[in-house]
Amino acid sequence: MKKAFIIITIAIIGLVLFLFIGHHFTKSHSPEGVVNFENGNLKVLISYSRPYKNGREIFGVDKLVPFGKTWRTGANEATVFETNKDLIFGDKELKAGKYSLWTIPNQQTWQVIFNSEIPFWGVSFDGQPTRDLADDALIVEVPVHHSDKKVFEQFTISVEKGADGLELILFWDKTIVAVPFSSK
Repeated sequence: MKKAFIIITIAIIGLVLFLFIGHHFTKSHSPEGVVNFENGNLKVLISYSRPYKNGREIFGVDKLVPFGKTWRTGANEATVFETNKDLIFGDKELKAGKYSLWTIPNQQTWQVIFNSEIPFWGVSFDGQPTRDLADDALIVEVPVHHSDKKVFEQFTISVEKGADGLELILFWDKTIVAVPFSSK
């Protein structure tokens, strides 16, 4: 009995250490980022992890983020997008609430997806996204812009107020995706 207790205790301590070290190790390569945007009564909060380019090819066929495949839009845990007001993306409405943010990158356009479920990690053990299409609250397709120079070494999300309204902007490497929206 005493031997079993010692073995179980050692196993639990080992598991806790493994999880702590694994969490710390992944966060050091893709640290957490937070966007806290306010405009009048509108508040938008985005929590995500920010991977680095580190010499890798980012977007394309068979690249780190493949064209035509669902991406959890960041690293580590799923990216979380929260708004206190209803938002309008083109002619589509996103109700106030908390969503996971997904994208499907392509060469000319990206689909930006707000999903009502927020999975913990965003991908399964085999690397497949855990997004359930039935829970998609809004999908908007926007053009992608390519820069001749590297824009950001680290994946970055921003919400900005411009002359034409508000934009959710995704930057990484030489790619810029701007998603215009307004609040109700």
